[in-house]
Amino acid sequence: MRPLTEVKIGSLVLKNPVMTASGTFGYGEEYSPYVDLNRLGAVVVKGISLEPRKGNPPPRIMETPGGMLNAIGLQNVGARAFVTEKLPWLRQFDTKVIVNIFGETLGEYGEVAAALTGVPGIHALEVNISCPNVQKGGHVFGCDPGVSGEVTRAVRSATDLPVIVKLSPNVSDIAEIARSCESAGADALSLINTLLGMSIDVERRVPHLRNITGGLSGPAVRPVAVRMVWNTVNAVSIPVIGIGGIMEAGDALEFLIAGAKAVQVGTANFVNPRVTMEIVDGIEEYLLRHGFGDVNEVIGSLKTG
Repeated sequence: MRPLTEVKIGSLVLKNPVMTASGTFGYGEEYSPYVDLNRLGAVVVKGISLEPRKGNPPPRIMETPGGMLNAIGLQNVGARAFVTEKLPWLRQFDTKVIVNIFGETLGEYGEVAAALTGVPGIHALEVNISCPNVQKGGHVFGCDPGVSGEVTRAVRSATDLPVIVKLSPNVSDIAEIARSCESAGADALSLINTLLGMSIDVERRVPHLRNITGGLSGPAVRPVAVRMVWNTVNAVSIPVIGIGGIMEAGDALEFLIAGAKAVQVGTANFVNPRVTMEIVDGIEEYLLRHGFGDVNEVIGSLKTG
Protein backbone atom coordinates (compact mmCIF):
# COMPACT_ATOMS: atom_id res chain seq x y z
CA MET A 1 0.00 0.00 0.00
CA ARG A 2 1.29 3.45 -0.89
CA PRO A 3 2.15 5.68 2.08
CA LEU A 4 0.13 8.83 2.81
CA THR A 5 1.87 12.04 1.79
CA GLU A 6 -0.73 14.71 2.61
CA VAL A 7 0.44 17.58 4.82
CA LYS A 8 -1.33 20.59 6.32
CA ILE A 9 0.03 24.13 6.45
CA GLY A 10 -2.56 25.77 8.67
CA SER A 11 -5.83 25.48 6.73
CA LEU A 12 -3.94 24.71 3.52
CA VAL A 13 -3.96 21.01 2.62
CA LEU A 14 -1.26 19.81 0.22
CA LYS A 15 -1.26 16.40 -1.47
CA ASN A 16 2.47 16.09 -0.67
CA PRO A 17 5.13 18.30 0.94
CA VAL A 18 6.95 19.27 -2.28
CA MET A 19 6.51 22.85 -3.49
CA THR A 20 8.41 25.04 -5.91
CA ALA A 21 10.28 28.09 -4.64
CA SER A 22 9.33 31.58 -5.80
CA GLY A 23 11.47 33.04 -8.53
CA THR A 24 12.78 29.69 -9.77
CA PHE A 25 9.66 28.28 -11.45
CA GLY A 26 8.33 31.33 -13.28
CA TYR A 27 4.54 31.33 -13.32
CA GLY A 28 4.37 27.54 -13.72
CA GLU A 29 3.78 27.34 -17.46
CA GLU A 30 7.49 27.58 -18.23
CA TYR A 31 8.12 24.18 -16.62
CA SER A 32 4.99 22.39 -17.87
CA PRO A 33 6.86 20.46 -20.60
CA TYR A 34 8.96 18.79 -17.90
CA VAL A 35 6.75 18.63 -14.80
CA ASP A 36 3.25 17.30 -14.12
CA LEU A 37 1.95 20.19 -12.05
CA ASN A 38 -0.86 17.97 -10.75
CA ARG A 39 1.74 15.96 -8.82
CA LEU A 40 3.14 18.94 -6.90
CA GLY A 41 2.01 19.87 -3.41
CA ALA A 42 1.93 23.52 -4.47
CA VAL A 43 3.31 25.94 -7.01
CA VAL A 44 4.76 29.12 -5.53
CA VAL A 45 4.87 31.65 -8.34
CA LYS A 46 7.34 34.42 -9.06
CA GLY A 47 7.16 37.34 -6.62
CA ILE A 48 4.33 39.74 -7.44
CA SER A 49 4.23 43.47 -6.71
CA LEU A 50 1.33 45.88 -7.07
CA GLU A 51 2.76 47.34 -10.29
CA PRO A 52 5.00 45.67 -12.92
CA ARG A 53 8.77 45.76 -12.38
CA LYS A 54 11.55 45.47 -14.95
CA GLY A 55 14.12 44.25 -12.46
CA ASN A 56 17.84 44.99 -12.43
CA PRO A 57 20.07 45.45 -15.49
CA PRO A 58 22.32 42.53 -16.50
CA PRO A 59 24.51 40.79 -15.71
CA ARG A 60 22.25 39.65 -12.88
CA ILE A 61 22.91 35.96 -12.40
CA MET A 62 26.05 33.83 -12.14
CA GLU A 63 27.17 30.38 -11.05
CA THR A 64 29.25 30.05 -7.88
CA PRO A 65 30.90 27.05 -6.23
CA GLY A 66 27.99 25.01 -4.90
CA GLY A 67 25.31 27.44 -5.99
CA MET A 68 24.42 30.65 -7.76
CA LEU A 69 24.18 34.39 -7.14
CA ASN A 70 21.23 36.33 -8.48
CA ALA A 71 20.19 39.95 -8.50
CA ILE A 72 17.15 39.71 -10.77
CA GLY A 73 15.49 42.57 -8.92
CA LEU A 74 12.06 40.95 -8.52
CA GLN A 75 11.06 41.43 -12.16
CA ASN A 76 7.36 40.60 -12.59
CA VAL A 77 4.18 41.48 -14.48
CA GLY A 78 2.36 43.07 -11.53
CA ALA A 79 -0.74 41.94 -9.66
CA ARG A 80 -3.35 42.88 -12.24
CA ALA A 81 -1.58 41.23 -15.17
CA PHE A 82 -0.88 38.15 -13.07
CA VAL A 83 -4.58 37.68 -12.36
CA THR A 84 -5.68 38.24 -15.96
CA GLU A 85 -2.78 36.76 -17.93
CA LYS A 86 -0.99 34.13 -15.81
CA LEU A 87 -3.47 32.72 -13.30
CA PRO A 88 -6.08 31.43 -15.80
CA TRP A 89 -3.59 28.86 -17.11
CA LEU A 90 -2.79 27.64 -13.58
CA ARG A 91 -6.46 27.08 -12.73
CA GLN A 92 -6.60 23.94 -14.88
CA PHE A 93 -4.45 22.03 -12.39
CA ASP A 94 -5.43 20.28 -9.17
CA THR A 95 -2.56 21.89 -7.32
CA LYS A 96 -2.50 24.68 -4.78
CA VAL A 97 -1.21 28.04 -6.05
CA ILE A 98 0.66 30.23 -3.59
CA VAL A 99 1.47 33.77 -4.67
CA ASN A 100 4.65 35.33 -3.32
CA ILE A 101 4.12 39.05 -2.73
CA PHE A 102 6.28 42.04 -1.81
CA GLY A 103 6.19 45.81 -1.52
CA GLU A 104 8.40 48.81 -0.93
CA THR A 105 6.17 50.20 1.83
CA LEU A 106 3.82 48.73 4.42
CA GLY A 107 0.90 50.12 2.46
CA GLU A 108 2.00 48.35 -0.72
CA TYR A 109 2.12 44.99 1.04
CA GLY A 110 -1.48 45.47 2.15
CA GLU A 111 -2.58 46.66 -1.28
CA VAL A 112 -1.14 43.73 -3.21
CA ALA A 113 -2.58 41.29 -0.64
CA ALA A 114 -6.01 42.88 -1.02
CA ALA A 115 -5.75 42.79 -4.83
CA LEU A 116 -5.15 39.03 -4.78
CA THR A 117 -7.78 38.17 -2.17
CA GLY A 118 -11.00 36.59 -3.35
CA VAL A 119 -9.49 35.66 -6.72
CA PRO A 120 -10.37 32.06 -7.71
CA GLY A 121 -7.31 29.86 -7.98
CA ILE A 122 -5.17 31.62 -5.37
CA HIS A 123 -4.91 29.49 -2.24
CA ALA A 124 -2.37 31.35 -0.07
CA LEU A 125 0.04 34.28 0.02
CA GLU A 126 3.75 34.05 0.77
CA VAL A 127 5.12 37.36 2.03
CA ASN A 128 8.67 38.25 1.02
CA ILE A 129 10.01 40.47 3.80
CA SER A 130 13.58 40.51 2.44
CA CYS A 131 12.86 43.83 0.72
CA PRO A 132 14.07 47.36 1.47
CA ASN A 133 11.56 49.76 3.01
CA VAL A 134 11.87 52.89 0.89
CA GLN A 135 10.15 54.96 3.57
CA LYS A 136 12.76 53.97 6.15
CA GLY A 137 15.93 54.66 4.20
CA GLY A 138 16.13 51.23 2.60
CA HIS A 139 16.26 49.22 5.84
CA VAL A 140 15.17 45.67 5.06
CA PHE A 141 11.72 44.79 6.44
CA GLY A 142 12.78 41.30 7.52
CA CYS A 143 15.82 42.32 9.58
CA ASP A 144 13.89 43.94 12.43
CA PRO A 145 11.44 41.93 14.56
CA GLY A 146 9.12 44.88 15.07
CA VAL A 147 8.98 45.80 11.39
CA SER A 148 8.60 42.15 10.37
CA GLY A 149 5.57 42.01 12.63
CA GLU A 150 4.17 45.20 11.12
CA VAL A 151 4.40 43.79 7.58
CA THR A 152 2.74 40.55 8.69
CA ARG A 153 -0.02 42.49 10.41
CA ALA A 154 -0.60 44.65 7.32
CA VAL A 155 -1.03 41.59 5.10
CA ARG A 156 -3.07 39.70 7.68
CA SER A 157 -5.55 42.58 7.96
CA ALA A 158 -5.89 42.79 4.15
CA THR A 159 -6.66 39.16 3.38
CA ASP A 160 -8.48 36.07 4.58
CA LEU A 161 -6.07 33.80 2.69
CA PRO A 162 -3.45 31.79 4.61
CA VAL A 163 -0.40 34.02 5.17
CA ILE A 164 3.05 32.46 4.94
CA VAL A 165 5.92 34.80 5.83
CA LYS A 166 9.23 34.10 4.08
CA LEU A 167 12.13 34.86 6.39
CA SER A 168 15.55 36.29 5.55
CA PRO A 169 18.65 34.47 6.88
CA ASN A 170 20.56 37.75 7.00
CA VAL A 171 19.68 38.38 10.65
CA SER A 172 21.30 37.78 14.02
CA ASP A 173 18.37 35.82 15.53
CA ILE A 174 15.92 34.27 13.09
CA ALA A 175 13.86 32.78 15.93
CA GLU A 176 13.09 36.28 17.22
CA ILE A 177 11.86 37.36 13.78
CA ALA A 178 9.80 34.16 13.53
CA ARG A 179 8.09 34.74 16.88
CA SER A 180 7.26 38.33 15.89
CA CYS A 181 5.61 37.17 12.66
CA GLU A 182 3.70 34.45 14.50
CA SER A 183 2.40 36.97 17.05
CA ALA A 184 1.30 39.28 14.22
CA GLY A 185 -0.91 36.61 12.67
CA ALA A 186 1.23 34.54 10.29
CA ASP A 187 -0.26 31.11 9.58
CA ALA A 188 3.12 29.64 8.61
CA LEU A 189 6.74 30.57 7.92
CA SER A 190 9.02 29.67 5.03
CA LEU A 191 12.80 29.84 5.24
CA ILE A 192 15.37 30.57 4.21
CA ASN A 193 15.45 33.24 1.55
CA THR A 194 18.84 33.78 -0.11
CA LEU A 195 22.00 34.72 1.76
CA LEU A 196 23.57 38.03 0.74
CA GLY A 197 26.72 37.42 -1.32
CA MET A 198 29.19 38.97 -3.74
CA SER A 199 31.61 37.77 -6.40
CA ILE A 200 34.46 39.69 -8.08
CA ASP A 201 36.08 39.35 -11.49
CA VAL A 202 39.71 39.55 -10.37
CA GLU A 203 41.11 40.20 -13.87
CA ARG A 204 38.96 43.28 -14.40
CA ARG A 205 38.58 44.03 -10.66
CA VAL A 206 34.82 44.58 -11.00
CA PRO A 207 31.80 42.79 -9.50
CA HIS A 208 30.41 39.95 -11.58
CA LEU A 209 26.89 41.29 -10.97
CA ARG A 210 25.81 44.74 -12.15
CA ASN A 211 24.01 45.14 -8.81
CA ILE A 212 27.34 44.35 -7.04
CA THR A 213 25.70 42.03 -4.47
CA GLY A 214 23.13 39.30 -4.93
CA GLY A 215 21.33 36.43 -3.26
CA LEU A 216 23.25 33.18 -2.79
CA SER A 217 21.28 29.95 -3.20
CA GLY A 218 21.98 26.30 -3.97
CA PRO A 219 23.63 23.37 -2.14
CA ALA A 220 26.18 25.60 -0.39
CA VAL A 221 23.46 27.16 1.78
CA ARG A 222 21.67 23.94 2.78
CA PRO A 223 23.41 23.30 6.13
CA VAL A 224 22.69 26.90 7.15
CA ALA A 225 19.07 26.54 6.07
CA VAL A 226 18.55 23.24 7.89
CA ARG A 227 19.95 24.75 11.09
CA MET A 228 17.72 27.82 10.81
CA VAL A 229 14.65 25.69 10.11
CA TRP A 230 15.38 23.53 13.16
CA ASN A 231 15.87 26.64 15.33
CA THR A 232 12.61 28.13 14.06
CA VAL A 233 10.59 24.93 14.47
CA ASN A 234 11.64 24.93 18.12
CA ALA A 235 10.73 28.61 18.57
CA VAL A 236 7.18 28.77 17.15
CA SER A 237 4.00 26.70 17.12
CA ILE A 238 2.97 27.43 13.52
CA PRO A 239 4.12 25.29 10.55
CA VAL A 240 7.52 25.89 8.97
CA ILE A 241 8.41 25.30 5.31
CA GLY A 242 12.06 24.52 4.58
CA ILE A 243 13.97 26.07 1.67
CA GLY A 244 17.63 26.05 0.70
CA GLY A 245 19.82 23.92 -1.56
CA ILE A 246 17.44 20.99 -2.04
CA MET A 247 18.77 19.00 -5.01
CA GLU A 248 17.33 15.54 -4.32
CA ALA A 249 14.91 13.67 -2.06
CA GLY A 250 17.50 13.14 0.68
CA ASP A 251 18.00 16.90 0.95
CA ALA A 252 14.25 17.45 1.28
CA LEU A 253 14.06 14.77 3.95
CA GLU A 254 16.69 16.59 6.03
CA PHE A 255 14.30 19.52 6.36
CA LEU A 256 11.29 17.29 7.09
CA ILE A 257 13.16 15.34 9.76
CA ALA A 258 14.28 18.67 11.28
CA GLY A 259 10.60 19.58 11.64
CA ALA A 260 9.57 21.35 8.43
CA LYS A 261 6.03 20.47 7.34
CA ALA A 262 6.91 20.96 3.67
CA VAL A 263 9.79 22.05 1.46
CA GLN A 264 10.36 24.34 -1.50
CA VAL A 265 12.71 23.44 -4.33
CA GLY A 266 14.45 26.37 -6.01
CA THR A 267 17.86 26.50 -7.67
CA ALA A 268 17.73 22.79 -8.56
CA ASN A 269 14.99 23.57 -11.11
CA PHE A 270 17.61 25.36 -13.24
CA VAL A 271 19.91 22.33 -13.19
CA ASN A 272 17.27 19.63 -13.62
CA PRO A 273 13.79 20.80 -14.70
CA ARG A 274 12.27 17.47 -13.58
CA VAL A 275 13.79 17.55 -10.11
CA THR A 276 10.51 18.15 -8.25
CA MET A 277 9.03 14.97 -9.74
CA GLU A 278 12.12 13.01 -8.69
CA ILE A 279 11.85 14.39 -5.16
CA VAL A 280 8.15 13.47 -4.89
CA ASP A 281 9.03 9.91 -5.98
CA GLY A 282 12.10 9.79 -3.75
CA ILE A 283 10.22 10.78 -0.60
CA GLU A 284 7.60 8.10 -1.26
CA GLU A 285 10.33 5.51 -1.86
CA TYR A 286 12.00 6.50 1.43
CA LEU A 287 8.72 6.06 3.33
CA LEU A 288 8.22 2.60 1.83
CA ARG A 289 11.84 1.57 2.48
CA HIS A 290 11.65 2.60 6.14
CA GLY A 291 8.16 1.26 6.76
CA PHE A 292 6.44 4.61 7.32
CA GLY A 293 2.75 4.73 6.45
CA ASP A 294 2.51 8.51 6.55
CA VAL A 295 5.01 11.29 5.80
CA ASN A 296 3.90 13.03 8.99
CA GLU A 297 5.61 10.24 10.95
CA VAL A 298 8.93 11.50 9.56
CA ILE A 299 8.30 15.21 10.15
CA GLY A 300 10.10 16.33 13.31
CA SER A 301 11.58 12.86 13.94
CA LEU A 302 15.14 14.10 14.48
CA LYS A 303 17.00 12.23 17.25
CA THR A 304 19.37 14.49 19.12
CA GLY A 305 20.15 12.50 22.22
